[in-house]
Amino acid sequence: AAFVDGWFHTGDLGKLDENGFLSIVDRIKDIIIRGGENISCIEVEAGICSHPQVLEAAVFGVPDERLGEAVGAVVVVSGELKEPLQSLQAYLKDHLAAFKIPAYVWVHEGSLPRTATGKIFKRELKQHYNATLSAA
Repeated sequence: AAFVDGWFHTGDLGKLDENGFLSIVDRIKDIIIRGGENISCIEVEAGICSHPQVLEAAVFGVPDERLGEAVGAVVVVSGELKEPLQSLQAYLKDHLAAFKIPAYVWVHEGSLPRTATGKIFKRELKQHYNATLSAA
């Protein structure tokens, strides 16, 4: 099924630069590949959103030198969630496989940004928080 008209469709999005070099910039499917394991962002978001204090969540891949990608999450919470990373990691141990638990959690003030169709604007969040992580 991945072969269409002689082309192998990997599910990756890429672009060619002026020299003809291909760069992978994103994925068509909303998955994270962590050390060869496929992680569904939707599954991790559902686990996070089952936490009683989480109102919204967006999950995406964060560059990781050893594993390729790690799981990152941006959450909107009600009230104050003390030590968000540790709190969510402890909570998710009963809900997700260990390799799917976020390595990074950022608390976002206010609602998550949305596209014109009302979907969470993950690409913007991913760019912003990955840049924040790179700067640290």
